[in-house]
Amino acid sequence: MTIAVLVIVAFFLIVFVFVQQPKFGKLPSGKRLGLIKQSPNYQNGSFQNVSNTPSLTEGASFFGVLKEFMFGASKRRKPIDKIPTQKTDLLSLSPDKNVLVWFGHSSYFLQVDGKKILMDPVFSGAASPIRSTTRAFNGADAYSVDDLPEIDYLFLSHDHWDHLDYDTILKLKGKVKRVVTALGVGAHLELWGYDKDRIIEKGWNEEVKLGNDFTVNTTTARHFSGRGFRRNRSLWTSFVLKTPTMNLFMGGDSGYDVHFKTIGEQFGPFDIAIMECGQYNKSWKYIHMMPEEVVQAGQELKAKAIIPVHWGKFALANHDWDDSIKRVTKKALAENVCLITPMIGEEVDLKDTTKTYAAWWEKVQ
Repeated sequence: MTIAVLVIVAFFLIVFVFVQQPKFGKLPSGKRLGLIKQSPNYQNGSFQNVSNTPSLTEGASFFGVLKEFMFGASKRRKPIDKIPTQKTDLLSLSPDKNVLVWFGHSSYFLQVDGKKILMDPVFSGAASPIRSTTRAFNGADAYSVDDLPEIDYLFLSHDHWDHLDYDTILKLKGKVKRVVTALGVGAHLELWGYDKDRIIEKGWNEEVKLGNDFTVNTTTARHFSGRGFRRNRSLWTSFVLKTPTMNLFMGGDSGYDVHFKTIGEQFGPFDIAIMECGQYNKSWKYIHMMPEEVVQAGQELKAKAIIPVHWGKFALANHDWDDSIKRVTKKALAENVCLITPMIGEEVDLKDTTKTYAAWWEKVQ
């Protein structure tokens, strides 16, 4: 009995020490927490979704999900082959180009109307505090911070490990002019050495004039947040980015809900909607869209084209690594929706939605 108690105490002590590392970030406090408490969707000490959003679907259980992860996950969660990539020279990119370069999962670079923008960068090779559990697919980590030019705006949708990467954020510090993110995320950034004057933190339905006819609106998402055991102390968000010549939807993680239609009616039509498509499961369908719902959401956003992200680099769910892209492609074809599907690193002309992209995943085992 004594040995069992000692083992349990030692385990919790190890966990406690482990989560004290700087990479776990910091909970909001002081003036930041005061501002958060004024948010209309902050109640009882945490942020809330617009619609009731249980972590698990009705009928699902924690132990059932755990059992599926341990014994029922697809044998093709990770590709056997190396992920094919291209290497666009971002340091020598012509300033008059309007392009997107996807880095795998939810990380991508935009150059639009002369501004350089980076979204949810993860270049450390892993997407969790325990690196061995979520390693990037072989070949998918083709880019590093050294490959990036100076960034005008770093957008961070929320503080989950596969969107807010400690190692990457540290290395980016000298390259980023301004950060645009959701309420509470700035506490992590300040702990990691970012000047608070460079951080723009907003709740949902707020507008920021960035200058030079660039405007960003923070818009609703249906998800959750947290880097440790305490959830929803910071907000999760999507972004509407209006530039002198384009209107872009930059979606963070989100389950399907009525907010897509609302955003489309208020801010659409969009030239391109960049939306999560992957790491889903029927057991948590309220916090991550199923692939077919991505197409429906894109239609409700009134998007001329959709770029599916949140896949192709990490296995965070039980499905085949390429299941999401197969299903969303099939649905988009059936609905006559334009889908842009570049390989990692391939240059996408934001002004040309007529180009056909090769189904490169079909050649990867």
